[in-house]
Amino acid sequence: MPVLVITEVAYLLGTRLGAQAEVRFLGDLASGALTPLEVEPADWLRIAELVAQYADLPLGTVDASVVATAERLEIATIATFDRRHFGVVRPRHASAFDLLP
Repeated sequence: MPVLVITEVAYLLGTRLGAQAEVRFLGDLASGALTPLEVEPADWLRIAELVAQYADLPLGTVDASVVATAERLEIATIATFDRRHFGVVRPRHASAFDLLP
């Protein structure tokens, strides 16, 4: 998971599911069950391209960082509740993302 996603996930868990869900998420980060990935220099250019390309959604920096990281690592499966955005985006390395759940 790109490090840019952590704040958004923590906020959504805390506001929608409560503090305990947020605490479990933070525990998963601390235990290594989830691995935050830094945004690499080339990712920033790709993020900018994606934000511009999908400005009508709007895609946004955090979601674009997920796409850029998935492209760099050649990952085609993404866990997200945001099917609206990720269902539209076409990654460079696959015809579409497989979305979970």
